[in-house]
This record gives sequence, structure tokens and C-alpha cells, in this order.
Amino acid sequence: MRRHRIMGVLGALTLAAATLAAAGPAVAEPGGAPAAASPAPAVPGSQPPPAEFGTDWHDPLTPAPPVAHPGTRSCQVTLAEAQFRDFTPYQGSYAPPTGCGTADWAKVVLRLDGKVKGRQFDRLGHLSVGGVEIFHTSTPEPSPDGIAWSVEKDVTHYRDTFSRPQPVEMLIGNVVNDTYTGVIDVKVVLTFYAAERRPGPARPDPGRTPDRVLALTTPDVTLPRNTERLLAEVYATGSGGGCEEYWYMTTPEAAPYSCKAADGPYREVRISVDGQLAGIAAPFPTVWTGGWSNPFLWYVTPGPRAFEVQPIRYDLTPYAALLNDGRPHHVEVSVAGVPAGQSGWGTPANLLVWQDAAREVVTGALTRAEQSDPANSSRWTPAAPGAEHRLDTEGGHRLTVAGYLDTSHGRVTTTVTRAVHNTSVHRWTEGEDRDGLTATWTDEESVTRGTSTTRTNRTYTMDGETTLGAGDRLRTVITLGDRADTVTLRGGREVERSRLDDQYTGDASYTANVPRDQRHAVATTSARYRTYGSAVPGGCYDRTVATAQGTITQDRRRC
Repeated sequence: MRRHRIMGVLGALTLAAATLAAAGPAVAEPGGAPAAASPAPAVPGSQPPPAEFGTDWHDPLTPAPPVAHPGTRSCQVTLAEAQFRDFTPYQGSYAPPTGCGTADWAKVVLRLDGKVKGRQFDRLGHLSVGGVEIFHTSTPEPSPDGIAWSVEKDVTHYRDTFSRPQPVEMLIGNVVNDTYTGVIDVKVVLTFYAAERRPGPARPDPGRTPDRVLALTTPDVTLPRNTERLLAEVYATGSGGGCEEYWYMTTPEAAPYSCKAADGPYREVRISVDGQLAGIAAPFPTVWTGGWSNPFLWYVTPGPRAFEVQPIRYDLTPYAALLNDGRPHHVEVSVAGVPAGQSGWGTPANLLVWQDAAREVVTGALTRAEQSDPANSSRWTPAAPGAEHRLDTEGGHRLTVAGYLDTSHGRVTTTVTRAVHNTSVHRWTEGEDRDGLTATWTDEESVTRGTSTTRTNRTYTMDGETTLGAGDRLRTVITLGDRADTVTLRGGREVERSRLDDQYTGDASYTANVPRDQRHAVATTSARYRTYGSAVPGGCYDRTVATAQGTITQDRRRC
């Protein structure tokens, strides 16, 4: 049996026909605010973990911090409520709330509550309002007895979208039959928090949310002529059940492996304006809750971003002068490295537009657009008898764009530099009974706007191996990492710094090719989420959740 044959069955049935891409942190738990450090390694009052998985386990949760909720007056609107049995989307309508102000809300929080029982694979879902993609998610796999989970996301920056009545569409593609019995039951609610009114004249908010949010449903878009800041957000996911779900493990045609890509595993998400490269980014290597041939790893604690597919953001402000002419322009997203004509990536996108209220037209120029030659090399070393095949991959790219705008508050120059890099070592045996990957992706971005510079260094890591041993005993050991360091300088002086470190480790094994009650599955996992900085309540958040056979064995908060 080959690992990717197992993975292919899980992936194909899990995500088949899902032309969606998968989005806000999963709710840690009700009342999951940071607490004082607890040295006890086990959850008080918890029972010892069972010897193996049974028919029920703890509801899914992540150690990520809950979304902060203001103390102001709030109003709720149900955005969607549906039971997903097939690939029929939920369609409804949205109207802004009354009683909490009009469009100047202090905060808007989206919450999804879901439940499912029986047998079902992980599924991908999306939610759009007025065509604007506001939420992408994947689902956990259920226990026979049933599970419930929640996900929250701060969606305040879609205030423009929420300011008027809109059509709503949501889809979590699913298959329900005599074998796969799980119906995915979800409810999505928006909570609006009224803005606090303070005495005195209104003051401009330099960190205000976008004035307009435009869905990039077609490549051609016309911007307001007074655009003074422009971002794009792209919900990029390799999915769909084919090999692009595991794009980071694909190999060139010459290598004897079950998932092929002509240029190997290097991927890069690009955005262009009128055919000119305007932004690059490293995709996040999301592992869905059936991933790496071993759903027992993810039953309680999913891997980073599995419940929230965070959009890639690009600062396109240097191109605003070109786009401010009142004519339609071609803005397009592509994924470099995907074999020609092959599907498997979803890249829905929005444009976030800030306007100069004191100018009808903002003019300027694109002054610089330079890139390095894209690098991508994969070297396959054939296996000696009884040894492993090896594929060494290295790729990278660098882009710098700059431009200025003559706004009502003076000339503002924006320079964006982004550099992406990936190295990986993939080892596997003949027949893929042992298959492992060690990989690192970096995405370094610097944005200088006027006298302010923000630098963000992102690092994604994956180190895992699946083995199929005697008696078809399948074991997966894996470590995942999602890290980011951000610093903001103003006039050359540091004014803000933050750090995020989201790590997951897991070790799970089960007997394959037997009925569920004969799998004798065991798994231990640990997920730790740490973040520091001025935007974090108290300046620090640190939580660890550990499990064994679906039972919580540790829930520890530091800071």
C-alpha cells in the first residue's frame, strides 16, 4: 500500500469537486481569555486518556486567542443557517442591523457554530456577502457520537460590504450517503458593536478600515479615481482532492512518485496589474483535518489555519496612480508552479480601497518595478537498493515596486519589497511505505509609506514522516510551524513590534485496511500558540493544549 494511495483516497473523497477555497481564529473555548499561568500539566478533574480512540472525543478546539469583543452596545444578524448534504449552496440575504449605528461600528465579529456526527471527511467552505469573500474554512472530521465546534473572525474591515443590503452565499461541499453519513449543520452570526461617541470634533483615523471593498470576481476592475491606498487579499488554497492538496510533496516527472508536477513542489502566489507583476507571496502549507493519511492527528486540535484560511495580503498602492484613470484594468491572481491546465487551487480575491475624501482625483506615478529572476530547482537522487529516493528543492523570488501619489495631505511615496524563499528535502522509499518531508518557507515583506516602515518576516515549517509497517500499521509523526515577526518604524524609530508563534506536533498510528473498530488508533498531539506585542491584551498570550486519544491532557495558559 502506498502512502499517497491512502492520502489520495482521503483527499479525493474529502475535497472532491470542491472548487472552493477554504477563513478568523477558531474559538479557543467559551471563556477562553488569557488566565494566570498554571503549572499543572493535566486538566483538573480530567480522566486518564483511553487506551485507544473510541466512538467519541473532545470537541475540536485550538489554542489561538479568542477575538476581543468591545464592551459597547451590540446587535446580531444571522448571516447563514444551513445543513450541508451536497454541493448545493445556501443563498440568502443580508440587511444591516438597526440600533448599533450605521456603518461606523467599532467592531464586527463573525462566528460560525457547527455540528456533525457519524462518518464524514473534512470539507472546505466559503462565505460571501455581495460577492465579497469574507470567510473561508474547513471542517473537522466527526466522531460517531458527534462533535460541535466554533470559529470566530474579526471582519471589521468589511464594514463597507455590511453597510447595505446584500445577497449571501455559503457553501460547504459535502457528500452524504449510506457510508458517509455526516450532515454538516452550521449557523453563522455577525455581531456588530456600536462605536463609542466622544465629545469634541471628529478626528481622522489613520488606521481606518477600507472605504470600499471590491470583489475581484472578474479580472477587470475599475477603481474610484481618488484611491490613495490599495491592498489586495487572496484566499489561496491548494485543494480539490488531487495532488495540489499536497503540492509541497509533488515531484518532477522523472522521479518515481505518485504525485507529479513538471516543475516540482515550488509554489508562489502572484498578482499582476495589466499583465505586470505587482505582488508575490509564499502560500501557507495548510494541512486539512484528514491530511497526511492520518485523521487521528487532527480530531481535537487541527493544524495551524485549518479552521481559518487567512488571506494573503499585497500592498498595491504603488499601482494606484495607474489605476486611478477611471478605466477598467486587469488584476489577476496566478499560482506559479502549478502544471499547465491543472486545477486544484482556489484564489478568490478582494480589493481594499482607501479614498482621499478631499480630492476627486488623486494622481501620481509608478516609479519602480524590479524583480529578480525567479529561481526554482529540484534535484532528484535515485534510491540505491534498500534506500530512499531524495528530492532537494530550492526556489525564491524578489520584487520591489514603488510609486507616489499627490494627495490632499501632500505627496506620499510607497515602496514595497517582498522576497520569498523555499527549501525542502523529500525522502521516500519504493512503494512509498516510508515518505517524509522537511521544508521551510520564508516570506519577508517591507512596506514604506511616507516616513513609516513596516517589516514582516514570516516563516512556515513542516517536518513529517508517514510509515506503513508490519500488519499495515500506519504511523505519522509531524511538526508544523507558523511564525511571524513584525516591526514598525516611524522616522527611523521603532514604535511597535509583535511576534506570533503557532506550533503543532503530533504522533498517531492506526491499522489500515480494517473496519473502524479494528483500527486500534492512538494519537498524542500538542498545540501551542504564543503572541506578543502592543496589540495583544496584556502584551502577551500563551496557551498550550495537549491531547491523547481524543482526551485533553493539558490546557495551560501562561502570561
